[in-house]
Amino acid sequence: MKTSELSQKLLVWYDVAGRDLPWRHKGGAHPDPYVVLVSEIMLQQTTVKTVIPFFARFMQRFPTVEDLAAAPVEEVYQYWQGLGYYSRARSLHAAAQTIADEYGSRFPDTKEEVLKLKGIGPYTAASFLALAFNRPETVVDGNVMRIICRMFHYTEPLPDIMKKIREKAALLTSIERPADYASAIMDLGAEVCTPRRPRCDVCPWRQACLSAGKDDVADIPHRVKTTKKEISGNVYVITDNRGYVFIRRRTEKGLLSGLYEFPWSEKTMFPSAQDTGVSVTHIFTHIRLTLRIYRLQSDNFSATGCFIPPQKLKDYPSSTLMKKVYAAVRPLEILSDFPQNTQ
Repeated sequence: MKTSELSQKLLVWYDVAGRDLPWRHKGGAHPDPYVVLVSEIMLQQTTVKTVIPFFARFMQRFPTVEDLAAAPVEEVYQYWQGLGYYSRARSLHAAAQTIADEYGSRFPDTKEEVLKLKGIGPYTAASFLALAFNRPETVVDGNVMRIICRMFHYTEPLPDIMKKIREKAALLTSIERPADYASAIMDLGAEVCTPRRPRCDVCPWRQACLSAGKDDVADIPHRVKTTKKEISGNVYVITDNRGYVFIRRRTEKGLLSGLYEFPWSEKTMFPSAQDTGVSVTHIFTHIRLTLRIYRLQSDNFSATGCFIPPQKLKDYPSSTLMKKVYAAVRPLEILSDFPQNTQ
């Protein structure tokens, strides 16, 4: 079957079975590139189901690129809480400022320009150009890799066959309807050609797929497993005589930069602090971090940060890691007026 016929089959399926998503526009490019930009950044390493409620709230507060560009980054963090990977929020905010300041709020529409925006790599650039401007860009993410590998029964480790995957994906990309095709192949991977239980019986590409119905279909593609690095450290809940708790804004580069937190480190920071006997663990993309919780009462604590009433903690954007610390210390009665809702 010709690649053009396969593309058409997928589009026919998409017209009937494609998902209705709050950021999606069927029938060509989305009329508002800003909607595409926000959704694409949010969807990086995050599922559609998780993103939907956050997207609605975010767009209500920042309905235009000018609104987002003019907002302080701390407020952007507030509306990003719960999505994780806060570097994405910083990048989106920076990209909005670039678009507003340097492009007069006109969205760049060439790959060269889009790649200059903060937080935009080759995959996001291709997806953005396809969805926002109907450009015939080939989008290759985990869904597409899985579909291509199964279509052509590629069983080699992914790193060894990425060139072949991209070539095949490019050949299948629709020239006539690139925006709809980009959405269609995402839906095919999310709804039909799923990782563990592919629904080959309803797949529009079943006839051409070399893996359909085979015993090893769920084992394709062959991903090389990576072990997560184990890191441990200490986190300190410091209170004063009023019962206020000390927080600081993280300045170190990385995923949690710019967020508020209890002081923590891989090394001992305060030798006199009391061990609570409680630890929390959080898994990042390639790291498993375990923090032992210590408490310290001090009325003369001097460090960059501030003491705040515990009920105000929810007003300061913080990571999921710190929310786990919040939840762990509440039963210990370290904070007498601990907020019941830290979301």
